[in-house]
Amino acid sequence: MKIVLIGYGKMGKLLEIKAKERGHNILKVLNNPNWSKEDLLGSDVAIDFSNPSSAVENIHKSFQIGVPIIVGTTGWYDQIEKVKSWCKDYNGSILPATNFSLGVNIFFEINKQLSKLMNNHKSYSTLIKETHHKEKLDSPSGTAITTAEIILSELSKYSQWNNLETKAKDSLPIISKREIEVPGTHEVVYENNIDELSLSHRAKNREGFATGAIVAAEFILGKKGFYTIKDILKF
Repeated sequence: MKIVLIGYGKMGKLLEIKAKERGHNILKVLNNPNWSKEDLLGSDVAIDFSNPSSAVENIHKSFQIGVPIIVGTTGWYDQIEKVKSWCKDYNGSILPATNFSLGVNIFFEINKQLSKLMNNHKSYSTLIKETHHKEKLDSPSGTAITTAEIILSELSKYSQWNNLETKAKDSLPIISKREIEVPGTHEVVYENNIDELSLSHRAKNREGFATGAIVAAEFILGKKGFYTIKDILKF
């Protein structure tokens, strides 16, 4: 498989290593946001771990040239409906994920079941905490937002999330911290005046994210349409 990497930060460099370990070739690395769609010619798939400000345009270029794209960049999901429309119009192929780690996606599924149970126990307040490295540009993290959306779909007491501590009863708080060399930690806390229940995921390194993105690239070859990580994991 011939891969074009879009973005060459810590994740891009790790993706290069993991791709080669699985027998794939890195055709090109695009680390300048002003690259041309023709730079994708000759590749089987593009993998984007670049910047929230350029991700949507990168996706558009991949659709225009007919190259499938895996997107690990977050912070652009407010434009996802436009991307889905492009995917249909161009007969494109895309698999975006806020997190490609198997463990995190298990965390998502457990949160879904837990929030269903907690919907019957209104005395508990809910809080999401997330901590990442200082280089992470978006806040809250895409993983935290996905977690919040899962909870909002099941807990009737909340109608929205906010990226701060709030006393608004209908708002689910997400508390974000940025510290040195933290790959990603996420925790959901349920608490009342009797006890506290928490569920967390802590990434020890970035390897799970990189391997998951390469597996996603292998999965999307020969396919058309908009896919998610659940299509791979069969949850």
